[in-house]
Amino acid sequence: MPPEPATKLLIVDDLPENLLALSHILQQEDRVVYTASSGDAALQLLLQHEFALAILDVNMPGMDGFELAELMRGTEKTRHIPIVFVSAAGKELNYAFKGYETGAVDFLYKPLDIAAVQSKVKVFVALYRQRLQMQRQVEALEKSRAELHATQIELQRLLQVRDEFMSMVAHELRTPLNTLLLETQMRKMHLDRGNAAAFSAEQLRPMIARDGRQIQSMIRLINDMVDVSRIRSGKLSVRPGNTELSGMLQRIASDLEQQAAAVGVTIHLRAPQPVHGVWDEFRIEQVIINLLTNALRYGDGKPVEVTLSTAGGFAEVAVRDYGIGISEADQQRIFAPFERAGSKQVKEGLGLGLYIARQLAETHCGELGVQSAPGQGSVFVLRLPLA
Repeated sequence: MPPEPATKLLIVDDLPENLLALSHILQQEDRVVYTASSGDAALQLLLQHEFALAILDVNMPGMDGFELAELMRGTEKTRHIPIVFVSAAGKELNYAFKGYETGAVDFLYKPLDIAAVQSKVKVFVALYRQRLQMQRQVEALEKSRAELHATQIELQRLLQVRDEFMSMVAHELRTPLNTLLLETQMRKMHLDRGNAAAFSAEQLRPMIARDGRQIQSMIRLINDMVDVSRIRSGKLSVRPGNTELSGMLQRIASDLEQQAAAVGVTIHLRAPQPVHGVWDEFRIEQVIINLLTNALRYGDGKPVEVTLSTAGGFAEVAVRDYGIGISEADQQRIFAPFERAGSKQVKEGLGLGLYIARQLAETHCGELGVQSAPGQGSVFVLRLPLA
């Protein structure tokens, strides 16, 4: 806990010997005593410092103690400072009554009783420190309340994310499972009717292909969830090895031709030269498939371009589409888990792909970024260090 700051006291008197004597009486290790020989000089100090107590001489040339007190009470910064008046005049002048009228908390007559002055100042210093402590406690309480409120909002958001995630998982699993269920029911119906022709080699091949696509869809979904769990626990496995990107891109483009044709999209690949590096081939392929799948999904049926190049010691894979584009506000959001790229009207996927892709890029000491604008398409660029 940091030490308490020194308490500041102000003495105002036009006689230097009085300032010196009173300063000597009040000085302690945990106090700083400021002195002023006029009301104007006192006002300068009052505006610069926070004082626990002001001891004002009543009779001063120019601005007297009463006028200074009125100014202090009329200013927000100095309004709360306790004022003690000191006077050498006789009690018959009734200065004490006027002093209390101007907001003083005490009135002392010269010659001063040293023990009484020290005792009174000690009380006001203690009250000032208690007020500061209460103020700090109130500020800490307000800060804790704000943090608690922020935590509650975050918990509500996480609960909403969890519910939406469970709903997305159910939806994504239900689609391939329903297809498999219908296929199973159809086959059972053929078996019950003794329709052996439905299971000829010619008929079985497309059946097996459809089953394989649905099973692969569920496997990808489960793998994404497992990868997110591993990323968050720091246990994502990456096994670097010699990898060539040009051949990989050609293979991926070929594998996705049928999927692209289904949505009326052609994939244009420009990878004229082999590019070698030490990366995890499986994980880099995972990133590029994710980028291409998104381009097919959000590309509005227009051609998708994939370009491989090298620059500045990095290999760069750019995947460009000419679809709906992404707003500037969404360009960072889409790399968070459970967020979808592009239009919120597109409900496919769990919103994990880009999050996993960026994490995999950074695991390879690379980066994954996007440039886009609504209605102008998007270009995602994967950069991987060559060395």
